[in-house]
Amino acid sequence: MTKKLFIETLGCAMNSRDSEHIIAELSEKEGFVTTDDLKSADLILINTCSVREKPVAKLFSELGVFNKKKKEGAKIGVCGCTASHLGEEIIKRAPYVSFVLGARNVSKITEVLHKEKAVEVDINYDESEFAFNDFRTSPYKAYINISIGCDKSCTYCIVPKTRGEEVSIPDSLIVKEAQKAVENGAKEIFLLGQNVNNYGRRFSGEHEKVNFTELLRRLSNIEKLQRIRFTSPHPFHMDDEFIEEFASNPKICKSMHMPLQSGSSKVLKDMKRGYTKEWFLNRVEKLRSVCPEVSISTDIIVAFPGESDEDFEDTLDVMKKVKFDQIFSFKYSPRPETEARHYTNTVDEDTASYRLTTLQNLHTDIVDEKNKEYLGKVYSVYFEDLNKDYFVSGRSDNNIVIKVKGSDELLGEFRDVKITEIGRAHVELQSRGHLVC
Repeated sequence: MTKKLFIETLGCAMNSRDSEHIIAELSEKEGFVTTDDLKSADLILINTCSVREKPVAKLFSELGVFNKKKKEGAKIGVCGCTASHLGEEIIKRAPYVSFVLGARNVSKITEVLHKEKAVEVDINYDESEFAFNDFRTSPYKAYINISIGCDKSCTYCIVPKTRGEEVSIPDSLIVKEAQKAVENGAKEIFLLGQNVNNYGRRFSGEHEKVNFTELLRRLSNIEKLQRIRFTSPHPFHMDDEFIEEFASNPKICKSMHMPLQSGSSKVLKDMKRGYTKEWFLNRVEKLRSVCPEVSISTDIIVAFPGESDEDFEDTLDVMKKVKFDQIFSFKYSPRPETEARHYTNTVDEDTASYRLTTLQNLHTDIVDEKNKEYLGKVYSVYFEDLNKDYFVSGRSDNNIVIKVKGSDELLGEFRDVKITEIGRAHVELQSRGHLVC
């Protein structure tokens, strides 16, 4: 009988791609098919994230639910970043878990499946040249890892402790993967890495030294590929060559995610981000001077230990000057195995909540003002999703989610759309429009 796999994925796009790798390996080598019905699954996996708030509590809460609902004989496995840093503790606290697989050990999924109580969490394990079988949740867009791990030492971040040091995937493998995705119908690729524009710093073997800008050029040579997106570039590595290629290359979507984290140079130093407020603003100015149509999104942490009222005002000042199209904003919360966890000059909860609300209200005002500019304009939209409300949705070049009345005939197609209605959902600008052609 066919074996069924239920997998829940938490966190970032890299986790989503790891889940696709896991599904591909289990499908090809073990004969699994995916299911949305947890109760019918023979294997239940949770691919965890350690970045969001209270990840450990969420993990064990989910595991408890899985254990109650699973059918007799079904296995439960824990994967991802929280698996990496908790390791054997997961099985000690939840003995019904069959195995634990760290974020740097995805290629071992078929091995641990057959080893009861296996724990594989080596953050130095090198998967940069492993040939995963191919599986994608969408035929229209391909997520492609270009590096694994992270060499930064941001004091608030656990990722280097869960994904290990940064290693770039050889450009020949990336280009080959992109070509295959395009041959199978994808017209857009999305490049993934902790700091994509640090690509090429280290390879595991002898390979041609190629930086991120050159990688973008090589991918652009794929004939039927129409769009390239990526996340996340690090502000420190945004040199002029990279910015100019971004602006001039017609296949690169004009949407840039620039993680600010704080507008205060003092706080940025405490975070060990490697740049200042002035550098960040300089890079934005350079970017907009050569690419006026670019949309810019960012990440911001408020109430980092030691953040004063003046430091927070610096963040608001950057918000007013840059006018971000989208922000992902959070109150600081400590993570295990991070330097900042031991900082004692914490900001009280009331102040932290006030600052987050103030920041988000300012951004709402900025977005409401900017949104007026979109009404009546025409954008080329690549349609990817069929919604339940008889709408089809896709994204413009500058990352606006746009919905139109339509059917699955639009999926995988580009169409010009005139925006007739603007709205916001969660953190994204969303709009409705009419097809122009």
